[in-house]
Amino acid sequence: MTYTTGAAEDYLKTIYAHTEWQPDLITPSVLAARLGVAPSSVTEMVKKLAANGLITHVPYGPLALTDAGRLRATAVVRRHRLIEAWLVGEMGYDWDQVHDEAEILEHSISDRLLEAINARLGFPAHDPHGDHIPAADGTVVRPPALLLAEAAVGHCGTVLRISDRDPAVLRELAADLIGPGTEFTLAAPFTIVLADGQSRLVTPAATAAIWVTA
Repeated sequence: MTYTTGAAEDYLKTIYAHTEWQPDLITPSVLAARLGVAPSSVTEMVKKLAANGLITHVPYGPLALTDAGRLRATAVVRRHRLIEAWLVGEMGYDWDQVHDEAEILEHSISDRLLEAINARLGFPAHDPHGDHIPAADGTVVRPPALLLAEAAVGHCGTVLRISDRDPAVLRELAADLIGPGTEFTLAAPFTIVLADGQSRLVTPAATAAIWVTA
């Protein structure tokens, strides 16, 4: 691979993340919205990524990573999530504060420092939001999961991960002591009962951000 700019890495990471927890491929228009760039910018970058063998696409159609593109994407995701874990575990950040910092640092720290962080943290398997940290070879193992919004009333499970897209949702859930590893029963569409018997009312935005065991 020859095209490894920070911007290219952001594109690859976003394409990867879109299908990490659901099967539908990302479209150029959704990619533009996620990255906050003009559609014309996406068109140009897609051409460069395809020319470098990192993605496959047809004009105006969805985008898919090649094997080489996926390997590069998981390398960036690994950096991002290890940095988030380090910021929370060692630097005193809250889980709603780490995404933007990791976006900057993921393109600049050395592999040596990254692996030192990994060892310092005890080789974590997940970031603070419950997302799996890919292995150095790109391997990712995820259990079956579904959105809390799609779970049936009466569903008993464990919170696996929470999307970090909305910091307000993360703050809301932190205040309610809900995070990865929380065991619950869905008592009503927006009411969960925790393992200690306490009830929590969760917002529609939260149910659309929480992934739980299937």
